[in-house]
Amino acid sequence: MSKNRLELLPAIDVKAGRAVRLVQGELSQESQYGAPLDVARDFVSKAAEWIHLVDLDAAFGIGSNFELLRDVIASVDIKVEMSGGIRDDESLNRALSTGCTRVNLGTAAIEDPEWTGKVISQHGPRIAVGLDVRGHTLAARGWTREGGDLFEMIAKLDSYGCTRYIVTDVAKDGTLTGPNLQLLREVCAATNTPVVASGGVSTLQDLIDLRDLTPIGIEGAIVGKALYTGAFTLEEALEIAGK
Repeated sequence: MSKNRLELLPAIDVKAGRAVRLVQGELSQESQYGAPLDVARDFVSKAAEWIHLVDLDAAFGIGSNFELLRDVIASVDIKVEMSGGIRDDESLNRALSTGCTRVNLGTAAIEDPEWTGKVISQHGPRIAVGLDVRGHTLAARGWTREGGDLFEMIAKLDSYGCTRYIVTDVAKDGTLTGPNLQLLREVCAATNTPVVASGGVSTLQDLIDLRDLTPIGIEGAIVGKALYTGAFTLEEALEIAGK
């Protein structure tokens, strides 16, 4: 195995208690894929090392699936990255109490970077920051609002000691049109912090392309719709990621 190993994070997005996938973050464009716990156990059975677990209702501010996400985390013996609606001390502490490996902050980082800096200093690598992007403009509140310049935010978060970024091209998410490799290169050029790529992965070649970016700072890739639609299997993806 070469040192160019890509961490693979199969995604489970939860809405109203079900595992779903959206297209470009649109709640109206939703496909359902069953019980989140069943999906998680299936990923575990196929040797996944991570799960990217998202509470979409919390992210959009229309509800919560916290108890369900907590049960999923408690039921699987692998690393879990938890995301969605984590915007203050109460929601952060509740998320961390689940035993997840790390949490992903999105809107909070954009709207209150000082708070984000505080919790990064307190929790270090258990805090990742999700940078959801249209062009070079950040998107907030479930992608419904603009949140400023991507590179200005990276500079600010770097100054706080952020240990990981999760970069999503909103236009690519759920579209199966390939990741935005140019955007990822630009982000890696702007920071020495590891980057997890999210959005658009549709083929095994996409994973090869992302793995080839590991020397410049791409650490991992979140994969969702391609797995659910059968574009490739998790076993195939893990083999590519680990070569």
